[in-house]
Amino acid sequence: MTSRTRLSLSLGLLALVACSDKAPAPGKPATPPPVDSLAGSLAGSLAGSLAGTAAAETVHAAPAAPAPASAAGDTAKKTGSKRAAPDSAIMLAVATQPKHRSQNDSISLVAAIRAGLNGGKWPVSGPAPLAGSVLPQKRIVAFYGNPLSKKMGILGEIPYDQMLAKLDTVVGWWRTADPATPVQPALHLIVSVAQGAPGKDSMYRQRSDPDLIEKIYGFAKAKGAITILDIQTGKSTLQQEIPQLIPFLSRSDVHLGIDPEFNMHYSREGRVPGSKIGTFDAKDVNYAIDQLAALVTKYHLPPKVLIVHRFTTNMLQHADQIKRDPRVQVVINMDGWGQPWLKFDTYRTSEVAEPVQYTGFKLFFHNDTRKGDPILTPREVLALRPRPIYIQYQ
Repeated sequence: MTSRTRLSLSLGLLALVACSDKAPAPGKPATPPPVDSLAGSLAGSLAGSLAGTAAAETVHAAPAAPAPASAAGDTAKKTGSKRAAPDSAIMLAVATQPKHRSQNDSISLVAAIRAGLNGGKWPVSGPAPLAGSVLPQKRIVAFYGNPLSKKMGILGEIPYDQMLAKLDTVVGWWRTADPATPVQPALHLIVSVAQGAPGKDSMYRQRSDPDLIEKIYGFAKAKGAITILDIQTGKSTLQQEIPQLIPFLSRSDVHLGIDPEFNMHYSREGRVPGSKIGTFDAKDVNYAIDQLAALVTKYHLPPKVLIVHRFTTNMLQHADQIKRDPRVQVVINMDGWGQPWLKFDTYRTSEVAEPVQYTGFKLFFHNDTRKGDPILTPREVLALRPRPIYIQYQ
């Protein structure tokens, strides 16, 4: 079991089979079906009523382009009509989903949107962003991986010049989809990579050479991108791994990611990384927050961004106890792959249901398309409530 099997394993569902190894690039979505036809097809499948007044569409990010669904279907019934008007969640799905998506995709998207609108949990209360904060003024769009592996993500899959050119293209997609929110490009480098073998220190992780980190940092800086250093602890700990990165994290444009999937502690002691999905507790996340906050204060840096991966509820224990420090902006990143309906469901259960601060959404160029589904477009992802403010491509 590896991070490449995430959503299938987390819900015990898809045994995905490989098809094309090349994902189609998102283009302009096809014209959506009429509102009444989609509402009718969903009516028998959704647990709740599809009629009702629209909930307030709260967003934790900077205001995006006006949602095309906001002005229609908000009254309970049209005057003189027997048909109830679709609610705002349905209207958002209709306005953003291309017609080739399945009914399951539509149902799951509506459920995820509705959870974000109606749960009363968003936006999250907390400290106001400090001067120099990346979020929520900008949306981060990151390419993820490690240059030593073609299988760990786009960052190492293709030659550097092609990768950076593709990043420019993808950043362009997001600027077009939401011109009101500037895009901050990023290179998200896995610097401690979980291993199936113990290694010299029996920690089941391999640290990247500082020269490699410096190289990726140089590419990022030349592109006006930020760098995110990601830790897979294996049998090590954040207390052992974060100090190794202090020379880099002390820079204003370097941030941190931590991945509970490969943290083999708590009930995972004695297991090999990848044999069981790992977990972090809030105290682990709070330790990372404290270390970053101390650097911000010591070196007079702008706030740091902390990315915490999650694709099952068990991966992050006691999420409600994660502290909110204005010096550190915490993003819970929906880090799972699969068909659109499965990704929407996981976003709802792993992020919307347990608010921390900001949300992220991961897209896989290959694994998301294994059953023939085109990769989700920015327009589709932006239909979610709250809108993800961190986007990661693997």
